[in-house]
Amino acid sequence: MKIQGFTLAEVLITLGIIGVVAAMTLPALIQKNNNKVVETRLKKFYSAINQAIMLAENDYGDKKIWYQDLAGADIDDEGNIIENSSQAEAWFKKYLAPYMKITKIDTLNTGAMIVYFSDGSALRTRKRDSTRDWDFFPGNINKCLNGKETGDGFRDSAGKCSFAFNFQPSINSESWKYHYNKGFEPYKFNWDGSKDML
Repeated sequence: MKIQGFTLAEVLITLGIIGVVAAMTLPALIQKNNNKVVETRLKKFYSAINQAIMLAENDYGDKKIWYQDLAGADIDDEGNIIENSSQAEAWFKKYLAPYMKITKIDTLNTGAMIVYFSDGSALRTRKRDSTRDWDFFPGNINKCLNGKETGDGFRDSAGKCSFAFNFQPSINSESWKYHYNKGFEPYKFNWDGSKDML
């Protein structure tokens, strides 16, 4: 009586084929999952921030009245942040923070503000002197910027792991037509409506 079975070579060849197929398909599956996470967090953020604006309008009136383009924190001669000097942070804490799930708010050494959300995403003022231009980071902000707060490291991340938004509801002009009387919107200042300018 002869027992039928697989030889060691057949088993190893089969395992090798499975390994090659897995190596070819796993990166695509991981990337697809990462894209889904980014898309979900973008949708969630867009909805949450605009709901916060609507709730603030219920309490404070039309957003065109209480919106202000304010500066971030001041920096002393030694490069240290001057406590409680950020007008942007005070504005954000008054008008939007009460209606959102925020874990903490930090100030960068440039004076710009970062708001961290409970899902691991973050929102940052793009410049120290403006509450009009914002960047949303669906994932780890430090990994995205690669240790650079501005400059090339930031530009390299735009549209990949950071997404530009604008909140400018009060200026009614051709340049601001996509933002006038709106909430937080994807950055479309001076956009002519063509795909080339995206």
